[in-house]
Amino acid sequence: MFHSKFFRGLIILVIIARITGLNAQNKYWVFFTDKNGVAFNPYEYFDIKAIERRLANNISLYDITDYPLNEGYIKAVAAQADSITKKSRWFNGLVVYTDETRIDFIKHFPFVKSVETVNGQGCITGHFSERAMAPVPDEELLKKQLTRMQGQQFADNNINGKGVRIAVFDAGFPGVDKHEAFKHLRDGKKILKTWDFVKNREFVYAYSSHGTSTLSCITGIYKGIPIGLATESEFLLARTEMSNREPLSEEENWLAAAEWADKNGADIISSSLGYTYHRYFTKDMDGKKSLVTRAANMAASKGMLVINSAGNEGNTKWKFIGAPADADSVLSIGGIAPESNYRISFSSYGPTADKRMKPNVCAFGTAFVAGKVGFTTASGTSFSCPLISGFAACAWQTHRNLTNMELFKEIEKSGDLYPYFDYAHGFGVPQADYFIKCNTKSEISNIPPFTYEVKDGFLEVSITGFPEEDTLNVITDEKEVLLYYNIQKPDNSLRFYYVIAVYSKKPLQIDLSKVPKGDKINLFYKRHLETYQN
Repeated sequence: MFHSKFFRGLIILVIIARITGLNAQNKYWVFFTDKNGVAFNPYEYFDIKAIERRLANNISLYDITDYPLNEGYIKAVAAQADSITKKSRWFNGLVVYTDETRIDFIKHFPFVKSVETVNGQGCITGHFSERAMAPVPDEELLKKQLTRMQGQQFADNNINGKGVRIAVFDAGFPGVDKHEAFKHLRDGKKILKTWDFVKNREFVYAYSSHGTSTLSCITGIYKGIPIGLATESEFLLARTEMSNREPLSEEENWLAAAEWADKNGADIISSSLGYTYHRYFTKDMDGKKSLVTRAANMAASKGMLVINSAGNEGNTKWKFIGAPADADSVLSIGGIAPESNYRISFSSYGPTADKRMKPNVCAFGTAFVAGKVGFTTASGTSFSCPLISGFAACAWQTHRNLTNMELFKEIEKSGDLYPYFDYAHGFGVPQADYFIKCNTKSEISNIPPFTYEVKDGFLEVSITGFPEEDTLNVITDEKEVLLYYNIQKPDNSLRFYYVIAVYSKKPLQIDLSKVPKGDKINLFYKRHLETYQN
């Protein structure tokens, strides 16, 4: 509660601040201690699907993080600020522009819990790579990008994401209101709401075509052929990015969009965005540090499945995943090359700074996409992420009783490398048959595809049934020529991991003298895992 003495003091402070407030304008988060005296009616605030999601996940409809901010607190801070740009119910705070003198007064308000300076204004990043790679549509790639996830099995069972609501965060959606790839969305009135968090208006059909392309990887259609798997899902489109510019406000926009998506009943957030070296160090990718990572974890706590690109920093000095892909509750998506079926060169590596496995799963990092006009081919984990988002919508349609985090784990288990993992592919590419066949994978041969033995200090792997004469032409199925292996430390983190092509009967020998005692060697080939304890 406010008292008259406090308000008289506040007036004096404001006068002093206005006289002395000649310092340069800075940006700050101001967090409050409480929400005392605030009323909240969830049935007036939330979309019915948000209510249903909370009830299905045993989440309270009266969680204090959903309550609005105290208006008295806002007014008191506003009197000391030049502007307020964002407010967050979840974090009970707001973003202000003011100077050092007045922010010092704000810090001493009894209802202010803490103040954080927002640094890193404006920079150019390459966090997404939208490189056109083909002058004409690549229809072979179009079919392959969904076949790699066994997408036809969903289609054959009339699974298309129906009943699942997806929020897409990006830098703009030009042409989505006219493009042929999205005619089914317009005809079916499947785009429910839009909001531009940069311009604070509903119109999002302009600016970067990156969002148009990522949306197409979830739900687009080309000449009757799906580009993405969730052709019957509902959509919320949020512009949170300023194309290739990355002022820190875009993390604030991401948070605001997540709260908006929650309010409007989203089941899935698909975010092909990331924040790395222009504002953080790799040690900060610990699932706790960045604002956007905390926002993503909060979104997951509300029952939404958050899916995010791992990042395109794998061939740069940074190398590792960015935020919010580092979040524990975010399904982080790496990229593989269609030609080789293993990690594409730019896809960011895991693990997180605190040694958690990332990415979680992967998909094609080069995809057939819709552009602002027409169709093309583009590369980036920006596109592997929405491919998985469409997959997730279909998977959830088959098992609608799953919570978001249960689905998260089931998608991991559906990966074609599971239970093997590494820091480039996670558990591999999710497979539709796992969900169609009620959480069981395709039948595999009872005959182990390989054996191993220890000889003269070496672990030697032999491929079962391989022809006596080695030839590069023996195996033609690209998915089956890869042998994965890793060296796992006693704490379960990985010391090394490798992928090799199998072109001979004995493709691998490991010098055990170079493997520390207590480590495990995990070998994976043709969905078969063997482990050797050193």
